[in-house]
Parts: sequence; structure tokens; C-alpha cells
Amino acid sequence: MHFTKMHGLGNDYLYVYGEVPSDVANLSIRLSDRHFGAGSDGMIFITPAASPAADFTMRIFNADGSEARMCGNGIRCVGKYVYDKGLTDKTSIDIDTLSGIKHLVLQIEDGNACGATVSMGHVVVSDELPVQIESCGEDSMLVCTPINVGNPHAVFFVSDAEAVPLATLGPRIEHHESFPGGVNAEFVQVLSSHELRMRVWERGSGITLACGTGACASVAAAVSKGFCPKDEPITVQLDGGALQITVQANGEVLMTGPASTVYEGEVAL
Repeated sequence: MHFTKMHGLGNDYLYVYGEVPSDVANLSIRLSDRHFGAGSDGMIFITPAASPAADFTMRIFNADGSEARMCGNGIRCVGKYVYDKGLTDKTSIDIDTLSGIKHLVLQIEDGNACGATVSMGHVVVSDELPVQIESCGEDSMLVCTPINVGNPHAVFFVSDAEAVPLATLGPRIEHHESFPGGVNAEFVQVLSSHELRMRVWERGSGITLACGTGACASVAAAVSKGFCPKDEPITVQLDGGALQITVQANGEVLMTGPASTVYEGEVAL
């Protein structure tokens, strides 16, 4: 099987153009391993879209073998993949996902796509939710803002994002009883009205360097609380770099960021 390793701000996946194999869960677990596999946050499969409303379909499988509904960094790389490999000459494309069809406008440099602006759809912001975390001492009761960006997020605002014990707190939140299907957890520090610092624990993948949907969720939560304005680009500083997120007045979110190819590879199945 031929694959292309790509990343959006260090959020890396193995991209395959072709149908999803029957043993995809085990395959994603094996190849995502950073010591014994190619090393990635998961695998993304690309096929021509079955729907006439889209150009391509993407399916996302996490490093633990579970299937994700959407990946903001991943979809930018899908746009780069299909353009750079000549599967389309369009710079405005529609990708079908489990969270619906998303529209991309590609950024082109020297004949190759280098990034994209993605219309991520409308976000749903819920009321604040207290979350009781066991074995966290005096600070065991945390408060989050639940956000749906086509996948579930719990956004926690903190005074210092760097001080959050992400490796221990992240899995407790992901599997907390308040989130029966699991959740992505974002810890967000407000640097200014136009800049946030975010660290993330992704459902099914753990700590990652970036999360596009998480950045969208973080800005949506910040806008709902009055920390950031609508209709203006907000910079989200992630471990792997920065994304530009705009929450429009109608609730739709735009995400702009880079997409990069790491290498091409082959693996025996």
C-alpha cells in the first residue's frame, strides 16, 4: 500500500488514495505507532465522492483505530494531496466527511498547494458544564464549555496553558462520564482579544501538536464569553504553530492554515 505522510502544524496522518480496507482499525494502530510503525496521529483515506455535491470523500482513523468524524488539519492536507497529485485542477473544492461537506479554498505557491481556508460549518456552543475529576486534589471540579464542530469538544479556560498536566488530565476528561462517546479536551489561555494559546488532548490520539477543530472550538468558546470578537481573525497558538480562526456573525467558522508533505512510503499489508 502506498501512503503519503503529511501534516498540518505537526498534526500528522498517513494519507491513502483508495478504499478503506476491512482491517483498517488494526492497520491504523500498527502504522501510527511512532516506534514500530511509520508514526502518525492516524490514517486518512481519500476517494472520489459518491455525492455529486462534493469532489472527494475523506475518512479519518485515529491512532487507536477508532474513526473520527472530522479533522481540521487533516482536511487541509487532503486538499493539498488531491491538487498536488493532479487529481483535480480546481482550487476551490468540496470534501465530504462524516460531519458533512466542507468547502476549501486552496492557497497555491509555485504550482503546489501550501495551505487552505476551510469553511468548517456552524458551531454549537452549549452552556458551561462542571466536570468532577478524581484524584485532582483541591482543583477537582473543573468547568468547561462544550462545543460541537461536527465532533465534540470540551474547552477549559486556564490562566497558564503551559502548566496544565495534559498527559494525566487529558485521558480523564476524554473518558469522563459526562462525555459518553469521548471528547476532545482543549486548555486555552487568553493572551489578548485576538490571540489564544491552546494545548489539546485529542479523542483517540492523545496529545497532538495541533487540532484544527479544537482551535475552532476554542475561538467559538472565547467569542461566546466575550473574550474575542466575531467576524475578525483570531490567532490560535498551538504547539505546532498558529491557525487563523474567524467566527462569523451567523455562527459559521473559517479556518486558515498550512499543509505540508513529509514523505512518500510503501508498506506490505
